[in-house]
Amino acid sequence: MEYLKQVPLFSDLPPEVLQRINTVVLERTYKKGESIFMEGEPGQGLHFVRTGRVKIVKTAEDGREHIIKFLKAGEIFAEVLLFNHLPYPATSVAVEDSRIGLIRNEDLELLILENNALALLLIRSLSQRLLYAQQKIKELALQDVPARTAELLLRLSREQGKCDAAGKPLLDLPESRQELAGLMGTSRETLSRTLSDFKKRKLISMEGNQIVLLQEEQLFDLSS
Repeated sequence: MEYLKQVPLFSDLPPEVLQRINTVVLERTYKKGESIFMEGEPGQGLHFVRTGRVKIVKTAEDGREHIIKFLKAGEIFAEVLLFNHLPYPATSVAVEDSRIGLIRNEDLELLILENNALALLLIRSLSQRLLYAQQKIKELALQDVPARTAELLLRLSREQGKCDAAGKPLLDLPESRQELAGLMGTSRETLSRTLSDFKKRKLISMEGNQIVLLQEEQLFDLSS
């Protein structure tokens, strides 16, 4: 039951509610690169990452993959299917070996009827997901690649919350540049050119898959 406290959605719920949730959680393990569910498959319920990392992707008609979001331990996904029993609107894939918790829709609906606090937390989660989707649409429609890159670096920095020895924001990029490009809706080559330009302008420093944001304010201005 302690593992549920590591999921922000559940962390503030009382022990008796966590115990009730624990009785309906199904746990599954996935190897790196294995699909958790595919776009168009019947939706089963709310998922959360116990360990590992997951990516949510949409595939365009021409076969190109657009990454919607990366998820780390404690984050939930597929909660948009609650109460509507629709197919999964996107595909989820394990980025590394992962353990995934699943609460089936019918069980989650009963839990919500039993507990008003859980219902409120889910509404908040859905609202945050809607705001995230609106921001993604704005980025893709209105911002050029440098602006989208600056926005992504700043967002990853906020999410990871790490700093280097000098107190500058430090972030770990996904192992694959293609994954990062997919998250931005651009090509790997364009992303590499943009990061190289940022490095030349001393907005960032790069070593391997780590980036230090040297000029956070300038990146913010660029993303606005």
